[in-house]
Amino acid sequence: MHLDAIQAALREAGFDGWLFYDHHHRDPLAAHILGLEENVIVTRRWYYFVPAVGEPGKLVHRIEQGRLDALPGAKAVYSSWQELHGGLAMLLAGARRLAMQYSPNNDIMYVSLVDAGTVEFLRSLGKEIVSSADLVSHFEAVLSEEQMASHGVAQRAIDAIVAEGWKEIGRRLRPSNNGGGGGAAKGVTEFDHMQWLSEAMRREGLVWESVPNVSVNAHSSDSHYEPAVERSSPIREGDFVLIDIWGRVNRPGTVFYDITWTGVVGREPSEREQKIFATVRAARDAAIAAVEGAFAAGKPIRGFEADDAARGVIRAAGMAEFFTHRTGHNIGTEIHGAGAHLDNLETHDQRRILPHTCFSVEPGIYLPEFGVRSEVNMLTAPGKAWVTGAVQRELVRI
Repeated sequence: MHLDAIQAALREAGFDGWLFYDHHHRDPLAAHILGLEENVIVTRRWYYFVPAVGEPGKLVHRIEQGRLDALPGAKAVYSSWQELHGGLAMLLAGARRLAMQYSPNNDIMYVSLVDAGTVEFLRSLGKEIVSSADLVSHFEAVLSEEQMASHGVAQRAIDAIVAEGWKEIGRRLRPSNNGGGGGAAKGVTEFDHMQWLSEAMRREGLVWESVPNVSVNAHSSDSHYEPAVERSSPIREGDFVLIDIWGRVNRPGTVFYDITWTGVVGREPSEREQKIFATVRAARDAAIAAVEGAFAAGKPIRGFEADDAARGVIRAAGMAEFFTHRTGHNIGTEIHGAGAHLDNLETHDQRRILPHTCFSVEPGIYLPEFGVRSEVNMLTAPGKAWVTGAVQRELVRI
């Protein structure tokens, strides 16, 4: 735990302290931020209070009183609920504005982990409970230089794999065009190509949380489609294909790279496909420009504002009903990280996009017959923000 950094952040935010609380591992963020072992038994409630100034304090149950011994600060113990209530009042004496893993109206549910009853009790003590959302972003989403570099390793590998993957589809469909005297087409399914992409990533030393999405035609309208043996369509001449792929270097603490590209097989795109792709591309670029402009000007930008930039383009094109998810998500050592998402649809994400964070920009339009998503990743630093990999400018021709 970085006590000095936490206390500095509390003072900057104008909070009196940050109250961490857990029971049965209901708040994994607390354990990670505090550097606690995540697999120990937690059958009784514990509380850890970090004041903006001064020594932290602990309140633990007598039968699990060693649970927070790795952390600095004085320890108090309880057994009964009356002792618990009294102990909390003493632990928090003199503090009024308390940050907790809480979000008003559950707007940012990713950090809204404290239960309503605990909030009610603390309010009965005269405490004002405020959201720790931006604090969580600061301590969970901000990346080190080494982590940012690891994202680049994954980016270079996956960009090359995707580019070769389009060629592999062509080779499977048209072996006679590849030299060597022809031969019958081998054929390829969504599942086959998902396995090819997975094996290619494995050879590059990458790992991932679930299989790549390879989807054709109407399946590309399912933004979380996952090919499987029992539900896998063949990829044929004339098809529309979407590939969504993500991975990170197989080493603790590395950061994911996550992209989506689309293309057509053996033909030129239709006018409608071109129009939908151009709209999605413009929406993607609008969000990129909003983030780049804010960082270049030294102005704060929040997740919902970047989403608005992309969604406004799609809304102006009359396609708002077909853009059914947020514009992007934070990326870290988990594919969906703990920082700000680009979202003003599923949530009103008011978290700031912080320097030294990574996130996707991935607007989409999903029609019944096909769907287009164009996904890139961005990194940020003080005074600048940038796209980290290849950027799709036109539909791929396979």
